[in-house]
Amino acid sequence: MSNQINIALADDHVLLRKGLSGMISQPGYNVVFEADNGLDLIEKMGLHPEPDLVLMDINMPRMDGYETTAWLRKNHPLVRVLALSMYDDENAIIRMIKNGARGYILKDSETQELKAAIGAVMTKGFYYSELLTGKLIHSVNQVSGEDTQAKSLLKLTEREIEFIKLVCTEMTYKSIAAQLHLSPRTIDGYRDDLFEKLHLKTRVGLVIYAIKNGIVHT
Repeated sequence: MSNQINIALADDHVLLRKGLSGMISQPGYNVVFEADNGLDLIEKMGLHPEPDLVLMDINMPRMDGYETTAWLRKNHPLVRVLALSMYDDENAIIRMIKNGARGYILKDSETQELKAAIGAVMTKGFYYSELLTGKLIHSVNQVSGEDTQAKSLLKLTEREIEFIKLVCTEMTYKSIAAQLHLSPRTIDGYRDDLFEKLHLKTRVGLVIYAIKNGIVHT
């Protein structure tokens, strides 16, 4: 990796985008372009040097962060995406990760955390901040590159795998219970058992585990 990180910003709020640009326009960081939305980003990708990383807002007009992240994964797989949001929303995190985002950070984070997030995405491949806990990050790193071994060691049951696949959708736990013809209490038991077995604490953690181990595909 080069010492200088080329970054693109995709956010429809001009003042916030300019503020972000000012925060990261320092030695070691180079803002190659800014975009108002996904379509604007796609157009500018062909007019500027390819960025190493895109700071991606989720809620944008014309083409939002979900769709744009998926487009980048397909057309520019070497470009890494760090999602930005005003909200600590579980479904948004899950959806962005499934679409290819390498991390998720809140817009009101301090400058130091933003720089730490960029650095982690570029060097380690992932950043999930305190939203997903240090234990989750450790679990992701442990599983990465050892998928087959992890699957055989953990010995998930077919029912647990089926449950994990449904967790990776936008269904609520109540809806999952109905889908599997089980009580919500039983579903809570599946969830808690998996949290303990996989050393995770959040639904997002289950989604990341599922992606890393090929239980679901992005």
